[in-house]
Amino acid sequence: MVRRRGAAPAQAHVAGAPARGGRAGRAGGARPLLARVAGHRRRARGPRGGAAGDRAIARVAIPASVLEGEVLPARVANYRATDLDVLCGAGDVVWRGVRPLGQADGYVALYLADDAAWLAPDPTPAAGELAARVREALQARGASFFAELVTQVRASVDELLEALWDLVWAGEVTNDTLTCLRSRLAGGDRGPRPQLRFGVDGRGRRSGPPGSEGRWSLVTPRPVDETERRAARARQLLARHGVLTREAVAAEDHEGGFAAVYPVLKAMEEAGRVRRGYFVAGLGATQFALPGAEDRLRDVRDIDEDAPFTVLLAATDPANPYGAALPWPDVPEARFERAAGARVVLRDGRLIGFLSRGARSLVTHLPDAEPERGRATAALAEALALLPEVTGQRYVLLEQIDNQPAPAWPQVAALTAAGFRPTHDGLILRRDEPRLGARRR
Repeated sequence: MVRRRGAAPAQAHVAGAPARGGRAGRAGGARPLLARVAGHRRRARGPRGGAAGDRAIARVAIPASVLEGEVLPARVANYRATDLDVLCGAGDVVWRGVRPLGQADGYVALYLADDAAWLAPDPTPAAGELAARVREALQARGASFFAELVTQVRASVDELLEALWDLVWAGEVTNDTLTCLRSRLAGGDRGPRPQLRFGVDGRGRRSGPPGSEGRWSLVTPRPVDETERRAARARQLLARHGVLTREAVAAEDHEGGFAAVYPVLKAMEEAGRVRRGYFVAGLGATQFALPGAEDRLRDVRDIDEDAPFTVLLAATDPANPYGAALPWPDVPEARFERAAGARVVLRDGRLIGFLSRGARSLVTHLPDAEPERGRATAALAEALALLPEVTGQRYVLLEQIDNQPAPAWPQVAALTAAGFRPTHDGLILRRDEPRLGARRR
């Protein structure tokens, strides 16, 4: 009876949000909202802005290779690596390893220190005798520099470093800076490796190999009430996604999946703190949102068509709803994936371009009719013109577009207007090439 009087009326007026143009919805009205609530359009500044960006993406596993190059700069204006180091050094922000990705890269998650106990998953013990010895050393000594661990554990530098990172990816060990993560990503090609020298107290007088910088410590979860912990995680999911669905929870590798969070959402609904309804057609029958989400859906549905918002994102960015809350578009022979190094171009939340890893192949998904097709093509070209700036490379070579040589693409004029130049290998864009109207958004 309580549910019929409390929840049902709230659900009754929340019909599926139609796509733009008033047609029956197919998740079109949700796309801009999903990008906005993920923090992408709220760009703060400085270290405190970094903390705001961290809150927007808290608990999301993001490849380290795109975290500081693309994900955080999209949320913090003029982002600098020192911003995050300041927050970590002050104890305001902590980072956790989630799982390895290739030899040097890996998924990491950021947390505000006060939220970590509620949002971070419990560590999974890493296997191996050396990992156990490192764990024991950190338990005995507390936070330690790499040189101190070398003398304590008595293992070769290379073996100790790999055991330390095994513990990181298991979520057992963290560091008070991200310098170790950056140098591990950059690799060891930095000239001769510095020799460790020790004083009478056994402390290293020089840093160790790349990836060993900073002070290492065990992750020690603070005991919290499990019910409150689940509620905190549910609130974080709702705040990040706007409209929370089974698919969105599954995309975040949430412990226990949607089945674990559903009882919490149901209890919050019965208490009047969240609403359940068919907010967006095409996203599944079970949808939850914080009060006011339906108003935000109506707002983004009525976005001015003369001022569309186009953005270039890492495919793994939480603000990219495709492959998570939304399915990828049905494009013949296209292989879409949320992979490190891949990128998407969204125009008002709609996918108009997908770049493979290495930015050598582009798949487009443009409107069929004019003038929308021409406008979307120009927006796509403008976004792609930002690639050298985003990647930090001297040039970008686009070899294929829609499974054909890039220079033969029918809309290639839009790309040449944005600064691309045809070559025998494809379309090249140099970092210092003059470009028309291109800017990072």
